[in-house]
Amino acid sequence: MSKRSFQPGDKVEWNSHGSTAEGTVEEKITSDTEAASRTVRASEDEPQYRVRSDKSGGDAVHRPEVLRPTDDEEGTLRER
Repeated sequence: MSKRSFQPGDKVEWNSHGSTAEGTVEEKITSDTEAASRTVRASEDEPQYRVRSDKSGGDAVHRPEVLRPTDDEEGTLRER
């Protein structure tokens, strides 16, 4: 099974409270840490991504399977 992989600067979207939110990947998180006002459990095998919302400017952390690339630029969606 392949997983999505993103890089800082990638434009992504995700479902949020019944609508679609858009933003930019700020960081790939690969170890347990504090981010976006919560404890994030992550590892090299199960990374999470800190994204910044275009609308609110706030940060959120998501698993790669809930994020989708918002453009068709080559390399935006990388399969691992």
